[in-house]
Amino acid sequence: MSVYDQRPWLKHYGEGRPREIEVEHPSMLAAFDRTVARFADKPAIVYFDTPISFGELDELTDALAGGLRSEGFAAGDRLAVCLQNVPQFLIAMLATWKAGGIMVSVSPMLKHRELAAQLTDSGARALITFESLWREVARDVVGETEVAIRITTSELDFLDQPPAQLAGSRRDRDPETLDLVELIDAHRGVERRPASPPLTLGDVAFLTYTSGTTGPSKGAMNTHGNVLFTASVYREWFELDEHDVVFALAPLFHITGLIGHLSVATLVGMPVVMNHRFDPDGSLELIERHGATFTIGAITAFIALMNAGSASDRDLTRLTKIASGGAPIAPATLEAWETRFGAYIHNIYGLTETTSPSHWVPLGKRAPVDPDSGALSVGVPVFNTDVRVVGDDGDDLPPGEIGEFVTSGPQVVPGYWNKPEETEHAIPGGALHTGDVGLMDADGWFYLVDRKKDQINVSGYKVWPRDVEDALYGHSAVREVAVVGVPDDYRGETVKAFVSLKPGESATSDELIAFCKQRMAAYKYPRQIEFVDELPKTASGKVLRRELRDRQS
Repeated sequence: MSVYDQRPWLKHYGEGRPREIEVEHPSMLAAFDRTVARFADKPAIVYFDTPISFGELDELTDALAGGLRSEGFAAGDRLAVCLQNVPQFLIAMLATWKAGGIMVSVSPMLKHRELAAQLTDSGARALITFESLWREVARDVVGETEVAIRITTSELDFLDQPPAQLAGSRRDRDPETLDLVELIDAHRGVERRPASPPLTLGDVAFLTYTSGTTGPSKGAMNTHGNVLFTASVYREWFELDEHDVVFALAPLFHITGLIGHLSVATLVGMPVVMNHRFDPDGSLELIERHGATFTIGAITAFIALMNAGSASDRDLTRLTKIASGGAPIAPATLEAWETRFGAYIHNIYGLTETTSPSHWVPLGKRAPVDPDSGALSVGVPVFNTDVRVVGDDGDDLPPGEIGEFVTSGPQVVPGYWNKPEETEHAIPGGALHTGDVGLMDADGWFYLVDRKKDQINVSGYKVWPRDVEDALYGHSAVREVAVVGVPDDYRGETVKAFVSLKPGESATSDELIAFCKQRMAAYKYPRQIEFVDELPKTASGKVLRRELRDRQS
């Protein structure tokens, strides 16, 4: 029997925590219906300071579903949602399901070619986006797609009083589009629930496109079963209930925001505090004012919160359930956050294809650091989940050896939209070959080292970027860092670090190189340092090493 079959990670779950869980509902929509029945008068959304109750959210989404059906949207159709963190996102999500459809989560940061590719690949029949994004991007590309229902909205909608952060926003609807609020008002109260076939656990809830950091993005088919399971993991793993308050730190269009903000809140019955776009000082203000208890986001967002001008004046004592994933975390960053705000950030790991986390540092536990690689543990596999570390030959590797993570469990998607070959390659037999490299120690903790393709080969020696990044994060002046391999005539490749500094701090290239040289093997420390104002990132905060590498060619 393989060591992985013995599931050594179970010992870390803690007393009273189940080893396996089951979903209680036939779909996410059924879960929402139960929440409405229990908490109709309770806020489901707080947009800046304007609340929307679960009961009102139910009415709004019934009306929008009816409006969609009146425009020709049918069961099985796809509705693309291209919005920031606003109430319309959750309204569109639930309305899509009530109309029997699939929501396509689209980043509002996409440009013309990227947006056209996702709308075309998904075969979206409807699109909801901001008025500004319609005029800037979407209007020019929808004619090349199957999008027939074109709906726009504004970040000013669903507000009692526009906050200072939206002072520059203006209404500018194109007459070629339908107005979201007008469509809702026209169908409000007309029909309680549009008739559509009941959704099941096997039906696709979301099409979420992979980040494309290693190639063209693909539409992962996150089913209602996938979503319900991972939302349940959030609830059980962080002991969330209706008394908690979620702050929407992650983008809602990313799998983290979809599950770790919207889906778990819908399941549990807790409000989601939204503020349109990430703004460090504004976010801290809302977290404090609304007593947020839980959030999840990329570590880059937490770094920004720590470095915000108002950070020292904010009371975040209620924010005790915190998780971070999507980008490597240096132990020094966790220590800095805990020193500043008093709470521990629990590391997690997962992919779009695992419908959010497959690994998590349990509540009340602290992530160990691997003594050899210096990597902070990404936790242990969550409920019902098996993860193996395999070599190039596909065989299991013993604890302590580095290989590829292969994940099996209820959160793994059945495949990619209309891409059977890619599905068979990445998810043969339902086991996801993640492309991420790491190890499991003898105690069952997992450590992510890096993506396979990010490994740097220096004169035959293997260098993992995050090993160098973690060392640089130990310097007091460093705010963010990303490491890549660049061509070198002598070594084949050499290590280069892109560094942004904290406001008001200074450091030289020679100083940072010397700092690393004292802490790492000779082949590992960076020979080149380039200072940048900001690192290129995906919308979820993941650093785009590929873009940094491309700058060198």
